[in-house]
Amino acid sequence: MNRSIIFVLALAAGLAQAQTYPSRPLRMIVPFPPGGPTDITGRTISSKLSERFGQPVVVDNRPGASTVIGTDLVAKAPADGYTLLLGSNSIALQPLLQAKLPYDPARDLAPVILAARIPNVLVIHPSVPATTVAEFIALAKAKPGSINYASVGNATGPHLFGELFRSLTGVDIVHVPYKGTAPAVNDLLGGQVQALFDSLATALPNIRAGKLRALGVTSLQRSRAAPDIPTLAESGAPGYEATGWFGVLAPAGTPPEVIARLNAEIGAILRLPEVEERFIQFGAEGGGGSPGDFAAFIRAESVKWGRIIREAGIHAD
Repeated sequence: MNRSIIFVLALAAGLAQAQTYPSRPLRMIVPFPPGGPTDITGRTISSKLSERFGQPVVVDNRPGASTVIGTDLVAKAPADGYTLLLGSNSIALQPLLQAKLPYDPARDLAPVILAARIPNVLVIHPSVPATTVAEFIALAKAKPGSINYASVGNATGPHLFGELFRSLTGVDIVHVPYKGTAPAVNDLLGGQVQALFDSLATALPNIRAGKLRALGVTSLQRSRAAPDIPTLAESGAPGYEATGWFGVLAPAGTPPEVIARLNAEIGAILRLPEVEERFIQFGAEGGGGSPGDFAAFIRAESVKWGRIIREAGIHAD
């Protein structure tokens, strides 16, 4: 059989699969525990995708090993479009922080669509004599090493966001890692540390209550969840941008027609007013774009954070 016939047969098979897909339930792996922003994003998309497909889309929480367990499960799943991953920044970060992973995200996973981006917010204790980012930078430069910023753990998003801030502004602020959000926030509220790049959803109640002072969100645009808070970029740290993000991926080798179908359906879901409103409730902004756009975004994230990790000498615990 010559190559042209083989190509035509393969194309016809792919088109046939796309037309009948999905013919059975799908599973979306969320490599985080239930209840957090990643889980909420996964369940919101899965519920709407089930309605559109007429097939169940079951969320399967597989936390552990800094998302490696769940991600590895998808990387090794059949490439048929029936097992999906709701991935996060870890897709770009883990290869930079761990020398040995059981998978290679670039080789073993196929980007489908960027689902959401979530900014953090730089918050400080009210005793810190600064009301703007510019004043905070001036204070830190006037007293090098006197300001401690908390994170929820070494090599986590808030740690990296703080190191990016250090790199862009040239300030000497000291990283203090905690084991989780609660102890970091508690010590910030108590004044044991002075600053934190907190998640917007977590920080807003304390900001509204006057217990913490917000200096700026980490996205390039103001958040619709808190439009009164300026961005770091507009208020003293030009060019600063750092967000958490979630996206849907499939095993590498999934037929392009299936990837395209998933991209179109999830893209439509992300544009639904009720989904946009749900995302705003926890500080997220809906994503979108093509699979190629998402792949390019992941590569750019890898380059950006690779530089910060090397400059700061960051290593995973």
